[in-house]
Amino acid sequence: MAGGVMVSGGGGSDFEAKITPIVIISCIMAATGGLMFGYDVGVSGGVTSMPPFLRKFFPVVYRKTVEEKGVDSNYCKYDNQGLQLFTSSLYLAGLTATFFASYTTRKLGRRLTMLIAGLFFIAGTAFNAAAQNLAMLIVGRLLLGCGVGFANQAVPVFLSEIAPTRIRGGLNILFQLNVTIGILFANLVNYGTNKIKGGWGWRLSLGLAGIPAALLTLGALFVVDTPNSLIERGHLDQGKAVLKKIRGTDNVEPEFLELVEASRIAQEVKHPFRNLLKRRNRPQLVIAIALQIFQQFTGINAIMFYAPVLFNTLGFKNDASLYSAVITGAVNVLSTIVSIYSVDKVGRRMLLLEAGVQMFLSQVVISIILGIKVTDHSDDLSKGFAILVVVMVCTFVSAFAWSWGPLGWLIPSETFPLETRSAGQSVTVCVNLLFTFVIAQAFLSMLCHFKFGIFLFFSGWVLIMSCFVLFLLPETKNVPIEEMTERVWKQHWLWKRFMEDDDHVVDGKVANSGASGFNPSSQL
Repeated sequence: MAGGVMVSGGGGSDFEAKITPIVIISCIMAATGGLMFGYDVGVSGGVTSMPPFLRKFFPVVYRKTVEEKGVDSNYCKYDNQGLQLFTSSLYLAGLTATFFASYTTRKLGRRLTMLIAGLFFIAGTAFNAAAQNLAMLIVGRLLLGCGVGFANQAVPVFLSEIAPTRIRGGLNILFQLNVTIGILFANLVNYGTNKIKGGWGWRLSLGLAGIPAALLTLGALFVVDTPNSLIERGHLDQGKAVLKKIRGTDNVEPEFLELVEASRIAQEVKHPFRNLLKRRNRPQLVIAIALQIFQQFTGINAIMFYAPVLFNTLGFKNDASLYSAVITGAVNVLSTIVSIYSVDKVGRRMLLLEAGVQMFLSQVVISIILGIKVTDHSDDLSKGFAILVVVMVCTFVSAFAWSWGPLGWLIPSETFPLETRSAGQSVTVCVNLLFTFVIAQAFLSMLCHFKFGIFLFFSGWVLIMSCFVLFLLPETKNVPIEEMTERVWKQHWLWKRFMEDDDHVVDGKVANSGASGFNPSSQL
């Protein structure tokens, strides 16, 4: 579900680089931004299924869930725009914040941007835990959204830039792994707090978001900024020193010189967003936007946001629905670990295509079961069918977790050249949060109107996105970021047509971006 400027920890694969403890520790600490994001995603679905929370903030929904009379359909119990706004407001704020985060990531550095994100998270957590009315609740979610915007911009940037090329995919997916751990943590917390007598358990659920928020803030205080960021801001000596530190070797001159040259060329680009629209940058832009839209239209966020609500709708009792959400959360974590292990071995395309088949079949099976067994006014889902629904949801979640979840962020992070990377990542995060907002705001209403057909709707999108991957998405496995143009885009049957203007005449001489994929005359 969702980061300024994406660069690998090194340029070419020939650069000497050890996997040093500082790299591992820095990446783990930075990836706590994903933990915060995941907790926000998971906790909202849990508290919105808790009767005390609904009674205080959404009494209309509460009455529909506890009273049989007046409920038009099992599928419509939670159809309420205010309830959906509680979840979706976070992503609307994140969408706005990401443009400011693009500036801070570029001008102030990745580390300081992560620190800003942590402070926003802490403030949002305080508002939510102490909320006395809906306005305080929404303000808290908006502050959390600002944190999401800054964290999603800076954390994946940091991870991609600090990682050696050969493990870039695995380390980058640490962010997504932490997202899934955050969701699982939230589900476990919701399961426990729901049993607290006195009806204040939801406050504890929202307040415990302070733990990952504090971890991110402390992590940002202790990690070093990336060499790319330091060089980009003119701190060459410091950048070289950090490069030696994170690579575990003094032999960093070739990589250092490439980073300096890449930075020099990027500095010449005065209007990165305008440059992003140039013909030679169109393949990366199209793929980045498409991946974000497709990621949301798999239906994963609908399930993750509203898993307890969804299981309640299907006839599960409150504890059972939270328990089922914990199971799907655990599957999410374990499957993301599969992705970390396999992404740099089997490649990005293979994971996406296999997962497409798995997600499509599981959603079709779910829709058939619900169509037969869960009608508007009956929820006679027997124990066997209920278990089958949970198994199919887990099958779907596992496929997403080792494919579209992490790769929706990883692939855009690898493909933009440095001169458009900040703008490109801003667009990536913005599109992701926009469509996350759309799904979060619309899902409960879609569930009410589509009923079991909601899963057929999402499965149709899975079919479309799998065709997109098959024909239009090139493989980026083990390709150094600065060599993408030569080794990926110029080799693709369609996208190579957009690379024809890669050579330009400057002052009577041909300027070639070469293996770096940069275009020094992009603004001439």
